[in-house]
Amino acid sequence: MTLKHLLGSAAALATVASAAAAQDGDLIILDYPGFEDPAYHAAYIEKNGDSPTFSFFGDEEEAFQKLVSGFEADIAHICAGSVTKWVESGIIEPWDTSMIDAFGELNSDLTGEDVASGDAEAYFIPTDFGSTAIAYNPDEVPEEDVSTLEVFKNPDYAGRLTIPDNVDDAYALAYLATGVTNWSEATDEEFEAASAWLREVHPNLRTYWTDPAELAQLLSSGEILVSWAWNETYPTMVEEGRSIAFEREMTEGSSLWLCGYVNMTESPGSEEKAYDYLNAILAPESAMPLLEAGFGTSNDAALSSEISEEDLVASGLESIDVPVLAQLPMSQELRQKQSETFEMIKAGF
Repeated sequence: MTLKHLLGSAAALATVASAAAAQDGDLIILDYPGFEDPAYHAAYIEKNGDSPTFSFFGDEEEAFQKLVSGFEADIAHICAGSVTKWVESGIIEPWDTSMIDAFGELNSDLTGEDVASGDAEAYFIPTDFGSTAIAYNPDEVPEEDVSTLEVFKNPDYAGRLTIPDNVDDAYALAYLATGVTNWSEATDEEFEAASAWLREVHPNLRTYWTDPAELAQLLSSGEILVSWAWNETYPTMVEEGRSIAFEREMTEGSSLWLCGYVNMTESPGSEEKAYDYLNAILAPESAMPLLEAGFGTSNDAALSSEISEEDLVASGLESIDVPVLAQLPMSQELRQKQSETFEMIKAGF
């Protein structure tokens, strides 16, 4: 999946994807544009005198192809759904968790399980997360109507609904709606039920939105009343004085996406500085800058000490008491089936 709020127009991404911010040449990070912000890694600068060198990509498939084609980087920023593919390709290696200061403080409650530990080797260290839930116009949509994901089937809103043009978010919605809260264990029957749900919803949709700016415009104009949306849409529209509410406690639950860093097998730079960077982005002083950009930090201690519950509520990242589907790694076979089926559903099949 793509890292959420940094998605913009294809033209803008094409421009920045080839750019690089050249700083400390001992550490090359392949990342989404925007994550070069020095506020996210202040401790790295304090220790090493400068920011790492950043090279940018538009989506994770582009990053993957860039690396397998020979581009050299030390670490890369990806989301959890891509991890299995990257591990199977052999281009990443496990982290030494003893070198990660906040490893014991990573909040497994955010996802229902700790994707960075357990019996498996730690190929992926989560650093940032966000939520996907229902954004809606409270002036025209009663709160009780969005208390269930069945609102996407409600004929009263036909033609004024939208979901992301993103297979991970679409299937997170469909699995939740059909009673699945852990997609990594989805059976063939559960996959078929989720796909059938998306097919049933498809005629009710006005469009599949592609980026947050487009969604904000659709909601602001009244063209769309109810959307499956990323959390940053909510504070952005509130700040602009637009009518919006964000519901995460539907009966069936809502979703979390989780992103972090992987350690490249053929890394040209300093391994020590790779850990310096990871420790810096997980440090308490990085928590508020990340939140201001729409991200929660996976460092639970930092989240608790640096950020108030009021701040979390305002960002759409507060604690909730309903099921949560975390967008964790899944088998490549299932991911491919979902991608192919989603394209067919969007085409009306």
